[in-house]
Amino acid sequence: MSDDAHQLPEITMTVQAKLTDTQTTILKAAASRPEGNIEPLPSALRGGARAKVIDGLLARGLVAESEGSHLLTDAGYAAVGKQRPVPKGVQKMDAPDALTKREATHALQKLEATSRTIRPGTKLAAIIDAMRHPGGATIAQMMASTGWQAHTVRGAISGMIRKRLGYEVVTEKGADGLRTYRIA
Repeated sequence: MSDDAHQLPEITMTVQAKLTDTQTTILKAAASRPEGNIEPLPSALRGGARAKVIDGLLARGLVAESEGSHLLTDAGYAAVGKQRPVPKGVQKMDAPDALTKREATHALQKLEATSRTIRPGTKLAAIIDAMRHPGGATIAQMMASTGWQAHTVRGAISGMIRKRLGYEVVTEKGADGLRTYRIA
């Protein structure tokens, strides 16, 4: 067997990141402007900080560059709980004026999810790989592959894999009485 056969595949995960107060202020101000332009930015935001905030908004897809200015995208409007204004002369078709709080929160969570790679060969990657097998994996199997204690494995499943990375983990108790965990 080659060394490649023993390496875990690279696993892409998502992590939710929150907007900073400055980013939120900029998005709210832009959402109140007819064209959704983020300019003018707060006067205290200069130089490198200005560039960093704009780069962060661009990277998340909340703003897009258009003819030398930065305009809110639909994702940018959703991040502050609003919808893009309908241009004059265009008729609305059963579209609410603003998103409900629940819809805005859900949209924001989806939008703020950024791709993150878990390094192959890490203990967390070993747990995820074990749970991806069709039959899943028991706590004992995951303990053997990581060297962790049972409470640490359960904590990683609950905290990192379920909550932070957003995987749906299914647990089943088999006829043999052993509980298995698998990623749905």
